[in-house]
Amino acid sequence: MQISMQSIDEVLYPKIEAHTTGFLKVSDLHTIAWERSGNPDGIPVIVIHGGPGGGSQPAYRRYFDPEKFNIIQFDQRGCGKSTPYAELDENNTQASVSDMEALRQYFGIDSWHVFGGSWGSTLSLIYAQHHPECVLSLTLRGIFMCRKSELHWFYQDGASHVFPEAFEPYKEHIPTEEQDDLIKAYYSRLTSDDVNVRRAAAREWTRWEMATSRLFPDPEYLDKAEDLDFAVAFARIECHYFINAIFVDEAYILKNTKIIANIPTTIVQGRYDMVCPARSAWQLHKALPLSKLVIVADAGHSMGEVSIARELVSATDKILQSK
Repeated sequence: MQISMQSIDEVLYPKIEAHTTGFLKVSDLHTIAWERSGNPDGIPVIVIHGGPGGGSQPAYRRYFDPEKFNIIQFDQRGCGKSTPYAELDENNTQASVSDMEALRQYFGIDSWHVFGGSWGSTLSLIYAQHHPECVLSLTLRGIFMCRKSELHWFYQDGASHVFPEAFEPYKEHIPTEEQDDLIKAYYSRLTSDDVNVRRAAAREWTRWEMATSRLFPDPEYLDKAEDLDFAVAFARIECHYFINAIFVDEAYILKNTKIIANIPTTIVQGRYDMVCPARSAWQLHKALPLSKLVIVADAGHSMGEVSIARELVSATDKILQSK
């Protein structure tokens, strides 16, 4: 395995600022925050952040040529700048699909390219299956389909065999008598009326995920668990979705791949992704014969890893070449 010697700044486009930001009220309860960057008259692309609950990030703008793309981001319900903060009511997959459509119509866009990783790949796929006529292409990273086997692997028994030192504090935060179902145990704490109980659980949940997201663990990722405002929304919303099997039937995505079979799809997958193992990417690729699967040999889960970033930028550049 050859480790990339480039830096992330050498791979990505230069940093840019959003030129327009705003809020869209999507229900009596929820308002979502959005931003646009790049070329307002460019090729429209919607960037779907991970988690759920992760929120959009300035760095996500850098995966696209800013002179050619109209780059749209939004914070899904309950996270980032969206309100109310960490709210679980009316927060589900179907609502997120509806919010994406509301944004598309709000901006007057007929169809757009969809870019998402991890949970962002999940929501991208389900959105495309609901609105295939609105999706020009899919660029996906770290495939996650939220099946029972995937949740068990990461949150109960699987990745724990590779990162035992990181898994132990996550597991030991829960009393022994509840450790046979860690998602359930964390859910009870993340929805507790006691703010200190919620925050303590959020820290351990988030720290476990951040510790395993890169091939080489990054202290800056671990620091996200110490930002309790981020961690509470991230952990609480994730756990809410997972305890409810993301509000769709088991294997929903694979059962509905025929709907999106003709949408150009690129899948970028780290070989050593511990959060979303490569088997899911392989199964999705097999179910979408026209898709392109790129297995990145020297990477884990994070789109911030140089080799993953390089392939994602290559994929978005190819969108331009197809015009």
